[in-house]
Amino acid sequence: MSTAASAPSVRQSPRWARKSTIVLATTILALAVFGATTQTWIEVRLDPAGASNSDLHVQGSKAATAVTALAVVALAGGLAASIAGKIARWIIAVLITMSAAGIVLAAVTVILDPLGAAQGSIAAATGVSGGQADAAVTAFPVVAIVAGCLLAVCAIVLPLAGRHWTSRTKYDAAARVRKSGSEPVDEIDSWDSLSRGEDPT
Repeated sequence: MSTAASAPSVRQSPRWARKSTIVLATTILALAVFGATTQTWIEVRLDPAGASNSDLHVQGSKAATAVTALAVVALAGGLAASIAGKIARWIIAVLITMSAAGIVLAAVTVILDPLGAAQGSIAAATGVSGGQADAAVTAFPVVAIVAGCLLAVCAIVLPLAGRHWTSRTKYDAAARVRKSGSEPVDEIDSWDSLSRGEDPT
């Protein structure tokens, strides 16, 4: 009876606080940032005078090398949040927030100074560093910025939404059952309780 009564409280969790919603949103946004780094962030014309059609396409992973790694950190954090406890969720939220801030900062730097961000690729392509060239930014750094900002929102919401999540381990579930008295404690639960120093009786 008590088990049936406890079911509505689980369904009453707001949609924004559902574990699947937070984890899925964080994962999609991290993948969006990662995917953006595989695209062209900077279009470089190596001959500004236009005497030759010598263009260079600089990917985000080369223009802002840190963004790829930060996207992977955010992705790992989002997936880990699905099995993390209360304290771990706070730590994960901080890590995702820092990753999001780094993504936004790196992408903004590329937008403000595209030629400087492309110098490494220009030097690799021409063998000359500091040469004259024209550089233009594509839309993908903006995509990374938007996704990074939304990642920060997910990180802020994560520990708040975690308050609505049900217990994540069989031990927590067994504890709820024992408290409710809805089901008898079997031998396995008794051994688990003893291993944790609890009296199953």
